Amino acid sequence: MGIPILGSVLILICGKYPNLRETVTLVTSVLMFVSVLLLIDPVIGGNYPEIILFEFLPGLEFGFKIEPLGLLFGLIASGLWIINSIYSIGYMRGHHEKNQTRFYFYFAISLASALGVAFSGNMLTLFFAYELLTLCTYPLVTHSGKPEAIKSGRIYLGILLGSSIGLQLFAIIWTWLVAGTLDFRQGGIIDDKLTGSAMGILIFLYVFGIGKAALMPIHRWLPAAMVAPTPVSALLHAVAVVKAGVFTVLKVVVYIFGIDNLSRISEDNWLMYIAAFTLISASCIALTKDNLKARLAYSTVSQLAYIVLGAALATGMGVIGGGMHIAMHAFGKITLFFCAGAIMVASHKTQISEMDGLGRVMPITFIAFLIGSLSVIGLPPLGGAWSKWYLMLASAEAGYIFFMIVFMISSLLNIAYLMPVVGRGFFVASPAGNFKKTKPKNIWLGLQIGKVNEAPLLCLIAMMLSSLGCIALFIFADSIFQLLLPITGGG
Repeated sequence: MGIPILGSVLILICGKYPNLRETVTLVTSVLMFVSVLLLIDPVIGGNYPEIILFEFLPGLEFGFKIEPLGLLFGLIASGLWIINSIYSIGYMRGHHEKNQTRFYFYFAISLASALGVAFSGNMLTLFFAYELLTLCTYPLVTHSGKPEAIKSGRIYLGILLGSSIGLQLFAIIWTWLVAGTLDFRQGGIIDDKLTGSAMGILIFLYVFGIGKAALMPIHRWLPAAMVAPTPVSALLHAVAVVKAGVFTVLKVVVYIFGIDNLSRISEDNWLMYIAAFTLISASCIALTKDNLKARLAYSTVSQLAYIVLGAALATGMGVIGGGMHIAMHAFGKITLFFCAGAIMVASHKTQISEMDGLGRVMPITFIAFLIGSLSVIGLPPLGGAWSKWYLMLASAEAGYIFFMIVFMISSLLNIAYLMPVVGRGFFVASPAGNFKKTKPKNIWLGLQIGKVNEAPLLCLIAMMLSSLGCIALFIFADSIFQLLLPITGGG
């Protein structure tokens, strides 16, 4: 975490020199990813690196510990930071965004916060990193400074801080009083210390206190935040923010309550049905949105509910499927947001109804959108196929055929709201004057070759890398499965 913090300081120092500033951003992101990669061998070997910084109270420490689930989140966040940084350079210059130094500074601090969430050694440390992530992403959400952005920022801050301080913090204090510890422990720390309705209330406080998981009805902050620049949307949906939310839900289920403990009670059954409702209803709302980023925002609300439902099933397969879906959705959704931003930069279009024939002049962008869509839908040979498969198996393992049906209906809805974008782009004729070709541009403003009129080259490179990531996750899914297996008590 010290690497992105140091990088953020250097970004401020180099602010007057854009090339140097962006070089610092790229170098910092690469160094961060490499440092996380070096943790793989010890964690797989069962040696979980740990450091205690200081002690609040006897037995209540502020520290960090690397375990499999946190390592997966750390790899996703640090790896996608590299790709998002490449995209950001092309987008921010191509879209002539102001205050770019401030953007890169807060982006680096946000990644440090996300890694703090990933590597927290207990619930108290996680809470502080979680809150810091909210605060340092607020300037990114309100980046434009326009009244609409300021209003959306208030919603963003109000819902996330209100839910975490009003509900999650109370749950953490209650857990400390009951269990005498907040450490993340295999099998959980609640045991039989709470039963009946008290257990159900504590689950409620945690789940709805983790507002970043965007479970309905505390999801409104996510569509509101779409006023931010596209790289920020990618940060919110794929790299850090919402992933920090569902990651925290999984941590609470695995290390606070314990999978076996939850599987023996019925007080969390309501959570399964709330998640299923969110999963379907958010997809239905997405169908009604003509604005591409708004449609993708509600798609994210739906996809996050897959992970919450997997956790609520309280089976080893559900936790593994949820953990895998964090990775699969991250790559699929960041690809889709990259494409949405590329379309806006190159054609200045944001409404799906205006994108007829656009795929013929932006083929790279729309092919990437197709790949990201198919991964989110869950079709092989793309990563989303595996996470959805394991979530289906978890439903069968827990004896809930109903949720298998929910997953299948949701995938059909995914097709209904994503594939029309590709269909319009490639197979519907463009109206006269729908896309006016401009004079040849430089590398920062766009790429033109013949009839092709694409976004800046760095934007294209980023979306191609994330698209390849969707395919790679299908091929190497077993590696993620084996990494996560120990947290379920297997392996």
